[in-house]
Formats: sequence, structure tokens, C-alpha cells
Amino acid sequence: MAVRGLEGRIDAGEVGRGHWRVTLLSGFGWMFDAMDVGLLSFVMVALAREWGLSQGQVGVAISAGLFGMFVGAAVSGTLADRYGRRAVMMATLLVYSVATGLTALAWGYGALLVLRFVTGLGLGGELPVASTLVSEVAPAKSRGRMVVLLESFWAYGWILAALIGFLVIPEYGWRVAFLIGSLPALYVLVLRRGLTESPRYLLRRGRHAEAREAAARLGVETEGLDEEEKQGEPVAGAGLRALWGGAYARRTLMLWVLWFGMVFSYYGIFTWLPQILAGSGRDLVSSFGFVLLITLAQVPGYFSAAYLVERWGRKGTLVVYLVGSAVAALVFGLRGLAADAPGMELVLWGSLVSFFNLGAWGVLYGYTPELYPTEARGSGTGWATGVGRIGGIVGPYLVGVMLGAPGLGTPAVFSMFAGVLLLIAANVWLLGEETRGRPLGEISGHKARVG
Repeated sequence: MAVRGLEGRIDAGEVGRGHWRVTLLSGFGWMFDAMDVGLLSFVMVALAREWGLSQGQVGVAISAGLFGMFVGAAVSGTLADRYGRRAVMMATLLVYSVATGLTALAWGYGALLVLRFVTGLGLGGELPVASTLVSEVAPAKSRGRMVVLLESFWAYGWILAALIGFLVIPEYGWRVAFLIGSLPALYVLVLRRGLTESPRYLLRRGRHAEAREAAARLGVETEGLDEEEKQGEPVAGAGLRALWGGAYARRTLMLWVLWFGMVFSYYGIFTWLPQILAGSGRDLVSSFGFVLLITLAQVPGYFSAAYLVERWGRKGTLVVYLVGSAVAALVFGLRGLAADAPGMELVLWGSLVSFFNLGAWGVLYGYTPELYPTEARGSGTGWATGVGRIGGIVGPYLVGVMLGAPGLGTPAVFSMFAGVLLLIAANVWLLGEETRGRPLGEISGHKARVG
């Protein structure tokens, strides 16, 4: 049976070279984003010692970048619905790369906060746009797996950050690390030449000829579309009000709670991990070495989630990985970080946190864009990630307060994170809907189903 319409042909197609090109080009941008985020975790250990910063000041510095990510995520989604996924992705990458290079020149704590905020604008803006782009070009039966594979580049970025922390910072200092972080600005030239715009976005803007050209670059057959299928009225981007209207209100509530808890726990744990290890009596090199080993576990976490997401579905895979992350975080805080715990036990439980948490992230970035129509997909994903960044502001700051408070320590911190992860797992189970294998048009065109 023939498939009508260009979007129907994209959904029904097979993954080809054009799809992989979009995923890889977006993935490398994602990797550079993660490298920049990870660099700060390692830099702050050295910077705190050099500038004599308190744990509270370290938490504020981390949260400054995450506040920028909140603003960037919320704004970039709306901009991507208006100006295109490709243009906004290039602009955000350029912003955070240049700002990171300027951070190498920071002359004081205040300048550091301002520059990390500007860096965060670009970092937070790129991620939802990239996931939206890959989600829109992927065939329906492979969409979840492709977005999880896109998210796996986050692990490679953190591994790069850990290597820079391990090899560069102890020898050459934190300013050189930030200069290295500015190099991705050159990658914009690669994106400008090779990245394909979303055909779905172009259709919604009434740019039908460009949409067919973009689809053809993906390997989608565009011959035989009749005039009715080629034409249509341009659709403007949707605003925040549309995300809370009708069937989308329940989806938006579920996603905002989920994103807040995910970002709260992830940034609270991983941005503080080098500092926690260095503060436990370990030297800088061994602390960074442990973090590098723990970070490596992110890679199998992503690939296992990519395998399961098209078998168990989005809801089932996400709930299992969130519960696994909660259990691992609890044991890591109570036992893995204990003063008498051997290094192997620390790495084991830390790696399990890394494995389950980042596997859940892979599913989340694939799941979120699926729940909104094309005209609201960028803004819906952007607002969800933006609300998540509020959790990212609160999490690292709260960790700094708790670690500095008498009677509290890492067991209390990680028990808190375990509780949050269990709560958001219940949120997904109760309010989420399954989207596996369903065309994007069907998901956005039908009333939300729960169960």
C-alpha cells in the first residue's frame, strides 16, 4: 500500500546514509557540549584550591552555568520552531565554544560566574534542538534507537573531559583546559556544509520544495507526490500556552516533573563527584582517574538502552533504568564512598550509577520530542529541558550546602538523590504513555493515552 505524504514516507522509510549523517553530525555537537559541561567539574577542583573557594561558592559557580542552560533551553526551542533546527544548533554551538575560550581569561570569581552563564546559554540551547532534529528525520520504527545513539555521544564528551582533567589540568592548569574547550567553534563550518534541515519543519513553514530536497538528501523517495500532498498552509510555531492545552497538559506535566528530577540528580551527582573524591583525602590525579573509570560505564548504559527501547518500549525501559539508578546511588553513597571502601568497590557502585543514569537519559531525549506535534516540538522539548535546568541549578547548590552542614555528608546527599529518582520513576509509570513504533503524526494527532 502506498504511503501518502512526505511525512508518511519519512515515518515508513528505512534508516540510510542520510539519517546516519544527521545523527553523527548532531552527535559530535552533542559530544562537544558534554565535554564543556564535564570540564567544569574537573576545573572547579583545581580552581577551588587556587582561589580558596568554599564548597558553597563551588556550588554557585556550577549553578551559574546551569542557570544559563535553563534560559538557553527555553529560548532555543522557540527559536528552532521559528528559524529552523539547523541554524539554531549552529548558533548555540558557536556561543558556548567562544564563551568557554573567554573563560580561560577569567580574572576573578565574578567574571567566572558571568562567563559560565553565557556558556550555559549555548550549552542548554543545543541539546533540545539536536534531539528534535534527529527525532524528526528518523523513521518511526528506528526513532527511539537513533535518538538514544545520539545521546550516547554525551558519554564520549564526558570521557574527553575526564581525559583533559586527568592529563592536562594537573600539568598545565585549568586555563589551558578551557582553551581546549573553545576548539569546537571550528565545527560550525562542518555543520554549515553537511547538516540537513528537518523536512517536517520546512513543511510546517510552507517551504515545500526545500522540504522535498531535504528529504531526498535523507534518501526518502519524493517522486509521485501529488499537488495536494506538496502544498499546504504554513503553520506557525506554538507557544507555551499550547503545551498546557488539551491532551498535551498531562504530557507536559509528566515531562516537566521528569526533567526536573533527572537534571537535579544528574548534575548534583556528577558535577560534584570529582570534588567529593578529592575532598576525601585522595590526590587530584587519583580522584580524576576514578571519575574517568566511572564515566566509561556511560557507554554500555546508552547502548543497552538503545537495544531495549524498541523492545520494552520507552516507559518500561525508562522506569527500569531510573529504579536501577536509584538503588545504585543509595549504595554508592552509603558504601562506595565510605572512608574504608576499597577503590574497586567505589568504582563498581559509581559505574552502576553511571550506567543506569545515562541509559535513562538516552531514553528521555528520545521520548520527549515524540510527545509533541512538529509545530510545538522544538518549544515543547526546549521548555521541558529548561525546567530540568532549574533542577540543575538547585541540585549542585544543595549538595554544596549539605556537604558543608554539620551532621550531613555523602550518605545523606545520595539518599536524597535515590528518593528523587524513585519519585520520577513513579511519575513516568503513572502519567507516561507508550510511543514505541508509532508515527509522529499519530502520536501528536491522537488524544494522549496512559498505560
